[in-house]
Amino acid sequence: MKNMKKIKKILPVFCLFISIQTFAQTSSDETPPNEEAAPVPSVYRAFSLGMGLDELKDALAQDALFNFQESDVSFVPSRTENYVATTGFSFIRRALFQIKDEKVFVMSFTMDAARVDYYSMYMTLVRKYGEPKILDPKQAVWEDEKTRLTLERPLLVQYIDKEAFSRALDEAVAARNEELEMRAEFLNEF
Repeated sequence: MKNMKKIKKILPVFCLFISIQTFAQTSSDETPPNEEAAPVPSVYRAFSLGMGLDELKDALAQDALFNFQESDVSFVPSRTENYVATTGFSFIRRALFQIKDEKVFVMSFTMDAARVDYYSMYMTLVRKYGEPKILDPKQAVWEDEKTRLTLERPLLVQYIDKEAFSRALDEAVAARNEELEMRAEFLNEF
């Protein structure tokens, strides 16, 4: 009985995964993908990985898809990061920009699932950038040496500067290791 419940939960996702793969294989007759796939983008509209905070705020204020307010900017004092989280109008419900060393290194856009669906986004990206490097039921990933473009379920598009993200990850691991060492030293004092 427990296995049936698990199967019922997994089956729709598995069927959708198979459908996407099947359509991707057979859709070449209907809508051929771009023969010369474009490079993985680091830009969406007026926003780009590597842009500064002031430039980002100006771009958000001028873009009619977003409801940007100055209060949408947050600073994390324990780390040298800023976040800009703003709501969107129309097709984008929410946007999150992560900034480190004065530059945007992650851009995330949560879509309005009532206006756009995962499959349409997936097929659009396949036509533009070719087949994803990673495809599983949770995400599709396109990447090159510098940029990673991810389409995640339920409906999130994310652009990541791979080098800056790797540095941020290394710093987070180093900080966590330092915290664990300090904790061990503290506990040894007793």
